[in-house]
Amino acid sequence: MKKIPIILIVFRLLLGPVMIALTYRFGAAIRFELVFLMVLGLLSDIFDGIVARKTGVSSAELRRMDSQTDLVFWLCVGWCSWLLHPEIILEYKIPIAIVFVMEAMTYVISFAKFGKETCTHAFLSKLWGLTLLTVFVSIIGFSYGGWAMKTAVFFGLVSHIDVFLIILLLPKWTYDVPSFYHAYLIRKGIAFKKNALFHESEK
Repeated sequence: MKKIPIILIVFRLLLGPVMIALTYRFGAAIRFELVFLMVLGLLSDIFDGIVARKTGVSSAELRRMDSQTDLVFWLCVGWCSWLLHPEIILEYKIPIAIVFVMEAMTYVISFAKFGKETCTHAFLSKLWGLTLLTVFVSIIGFSYGGWAMKTAVFFGLVSHIDVFLIILLLPKWTYDVPSFYHAYLIRKGIAFKKNALFHESEK
């Protein structure tokens, strides 16, 4: 059981490149198979943390690996969307570019302040992940961006602002910070209880 979290993370890490390879090979003919694999990737992301906390193997290193794997996976899914429907991506190229820049800036600011990448697993970031699933299912499965793309962009912007504030408020590097409000509580030394389903207290 204790090996399941790392197995799920490695599975998701490999799944992204596999999806890209399948898209290059078969194109739109396997769009619904790609959607199925995407859902498997999301489920692996949900359960790796839950199992890690239940089995007592959750750690900063595992959470950092999980975060970077998420980035790789969603970039790969985004690339599949581009291969199938570049016109949809280009229609929203400016807000998408802004989100990319904001993502890069979280790394720059976190490295500048703490010497390592951010690993908040904040609630808004998790919500953004769900909107990413929605928009990529919409693009890959149904050739449509529309409201799903607008929603994903909105939560991408909001969640990154939340992460910026978390980084700026934290007095030291901390993983699993639910929101900028909780970062404020940490800064003030005020204790709070994390939701065991989503977050692990730093050890």
